[in-house]
Amino acid sequence: MSQDWQFVAIFLILSPIFPAAPVILNHLLGPKKPNPIKQQTYECGIETVGSSWVQFKVQYYIYALVFVIFDVEAVFLFPIAAAYGQLTLFSIFSVALFIFLLADGLAYAWGRGALEWI
Repeated sequence: MSQDWQFVAIFLILSPIFPAAPVILNHLLGPKKPNPIKQQTYECGIETVGSSWVQFKVQYYIYALVFVIFDVEAVFLFPIAAAYGQLTLFSIFSVALFIFLLADGLAYAWGRGALEWI
């Protein structure tokens, strides 16, 4: 029994080393030649004008988050549609509840104004 747990202990000991080793080796062995051109903010080959810290409206992030949520949940409906003929009555009610909850979430987001692009 303890032999099985030895592999887990070895894994837990070695697992932080593998991602940390390249970072530490790069820090120790990598070239360090900073200059003003390398320290500038790079954005698509165009020199920045003004401050590079621009505040965006949080509404854009909410809009994107709502899109991602509904996009991922729409993917869950494809296997259900493919196996529609083999579903039991309980699974059909479960799918109907799932779609109802999606519609309820959409109505909530719409009512709160999260889908208005300003």
